[in-house]
Formats: sequence, C-alpha cells, structure tokens
Amino acid sequence: MNYRETAKKVKEASIILGALPEADRNRALQAIGRALMEHKEEIFAANRQDLEKGADLPAPILGRLKFDDHKLQDVVAGIEGLVGLEDPVARVLFERELDEGLVLSKVTCPIGVIGVIFESRPDALVQISSLCIKSGNGSILKGGSEALRTNKALFDVIYQAGTAAGLPEYFTALIEDRAGISEIIKCSESIDLLIPRGSNAFVKFIMDNSDIPVMGHADGICHVYVDKDADLDKAIPLIIDAKTQYVAACNAAETLLLHKDIAEEVMKRLPGASETAVEYIPAASEEDFREYLDYKMTVKVVEDVREAIAHINHYGSHHTDSIVTENAAAADLFQNLVDSAGVYWNASTRFADGFRYGFGAEVGISTGKMPPRGPVGLDGLVTYKYKLKGNGHIVGDYASGKRSFHFREL
Repeated sequence: MNYRETAKKVKEASIILGALPEADRNRALQAIGRALMEHKEEIFAANRQDLEKGADLPAPILGRLKFDDHKLQDVVAGIEGLVGLEDPVARVLFERELDEGLVLSKVTCPIGVIGVIFESRPDALVQISSLCIKSGNGSILKGGSEALRTNKALFDVIYQAGTAAGLPEYFTALIEDRAGISEIIKCSESIDLLIPRGSNAFVKFIMDNSDIPVMGHADGICHVYVDKDADLDKAIPLIIDAKTQYVAACNAAETLLLHKDIAEEVMKRLPGASETAVEYIPAASEEDFREYLDYKMTVKVVEDVREAIAHINHYGSHHTDSIVTENAAAADLFQNLVDSAGVYWNASTRFADGFRYGFGAEVGISTGKMPPRGPVGLDGLVTYKYKLKGNGHIVGDYASGKRSFHFREL
C-alpha cells in the first residue's frame, strides 16, 4: 500500500472535515456509537482471535489487548460524552479593533492531520478517532500488531458509519503493517502532528527520524510519596489503587517514597491491604527507578518532603506524582515544586486520564513543558489562526502617519 498517497488523501479530507458544522460532526459520532454496539459480536470475535494468537504475551499486555463488553460500553460512553462537549473549533479567543473598520480575531481551528501510533489497546483506536472527528482533524492510526484483527474490525465499523453519516472519504486511515510506520513518519507534507504511544526507545526513534512535530511521552514513572503527616487509612488503599487498579497503564505508580518516620508502619500494613500480590522492591540502584507495568513497585525511604521532591524531579518522567499528607503546607510545597504534568494531593495517580478529567477521552498524555500538557483532549487538538477584516486598509497609511492604530478590545 502506498501510505504516502493515503496520507495525502487524508490531508485533503481533513480540510473538508474541519469545515463541517459541529452538528454534522456530532451526528457522525452518534452514528459511530450506534454502529459499534450493532457490530459488537464481530468485534469481539476478532478480539478473541487476537487473544488466542497472543496467548503467550505477558498478563499486563493481554489485559490491554482484551476488548470486551465492558470496554465497549466505556468507549461508547466516551463518544456520547464527546458529543455533549463544547465544540473546540471556531471559538473566538479574542477580538480587537486595531483601527476603525479594521478588526483582528484569534480563532481556534483544527491542527489538520494527526498521526497516532499506539500500543496494543484497541479501545485507544476508538478514543483517538472520535476525538479527531469532534475536533475536525483527519487521523492516521497505527495500532500494535497484537491487536491487528480487533483494530481492523473497529476501524471498519467507524469508517463505514462515519462516511455514511456524511464525513468525507479518508477522514481517517488505518496502517496495518509495521513497515508503514517508516513511511508515514516521512510524510511531513501531509501529517501535521505525530503522537507515538509506546516504549522510550520507540518514541525516541520517531523523534529522531521524523521532521513532523511529535507530542507525547515515553515512560510513565509515577510516584506516590507518603509524608510523615499522612493519614495511613487513606494512604494504604491509595497506594494499592495507584499500583494495581490497572497495572499496565502509564499512570500506574512505579515508585513508593516513604517518610522515615512512617515507613515501617506503612510496610507492615501494605501486604494485607489487598488480595493483589505486589512485590515491593527496596531501592538498591538507579536501575530500580523505572517503569515496570507489572505488579512490582520500588520502595525508597526519604528524610522529608524536600528529598521526595528532589527524587521525583530527578528520576521521574514528569507524568503524574502524588503526595499523601494531612499537612497543607507540605502538600503545597510538593505541588508547587514537583515538575510533572499532574501533581496530586491525597489522590491516586490513576486519575491522570482524559475521561476522568472530563475531556471525553484523550489522544495521549504529554509530559513536555510546552502545551498541551497532561492528558490531551479536544483543546489539545486545535490550534488557532488570526483573522483580519478591513475595508481597503493599507499599511502605507499607517507608515506615513495618515492613519494611526487605536487598539480597543471588543
């Protein structure tokens, strides 16, 4: 398949998609939600084939790969949530009169074509494609090979329902082979933004081999710090949730930092806190401060909140980190000084999610400093343009002094 030509067609379609009224985009999303429910048995059958083929995969990966009725209900609810959200396109951010009859507006618009390369989570395909429709962006999707059949089944339903509801042909496209990745990351003339979701090495490969802007994160090395003034009745279930609620997620906690005054008590209470068996590994070297995506967690004892902050800023991945404490001053210090996209107080790191933030869903999580940062929802998938309306105005009149600016906010 000529993916460069496909990318060109998606680019052309994105211009039409971005200009569609919100009502048309919402109508297409509603049609897609209904179609997914109507074709669920075909989707589940494809997923069973993927699960059988990947039977030897690690349990956390199989957990991501599984697409059952629960996950279907979740993605359909996400689509319904998107329909109810404010249109991110054509919002006037400001309007300013530069001179009489000369008005400048700053207005949101779609980015264009978003290329997303994601891990073996079929539900991510639905979330990403629906976010792109709502925000008026074309999308090029490449899922993990483990979910090949499920992704194809989902894509076919979305594409057919979307085009039947009035979306342009090639509003989205699916890359089905790994070789296509090397081709699409070179399509800078057609793709406006790449969002890779995978290992650190994979994200670095994309960044090093593409001229297209890249947004996203590599590792999800998230921390929970239990302060000396923590309520341990809150801390124990919070730690367990942050680690085990969905162990394969990038916002699952990987390192547990314990203040020296309460470390022994916390470790006594943790083993019986859950039926889920977690292996707590005492920190021995820098190699222990990493992303496990498994039922393992590194533990380090620290002197105080400042040492916890310094550790997180050095070893963390700027994703999501949480402090457990009843001391408001310590929490304030932690939230101000920890350099992460999400900094929580008495809450599980698992809340770092577009759906839980009320974004409807997310296209990914960005840990860079430039916006968008954290879970990227609709607002992160639009840019803006300046619209200037005049009445024969020319710069020469202002350069000569014939006319002058009198900036006035409208």
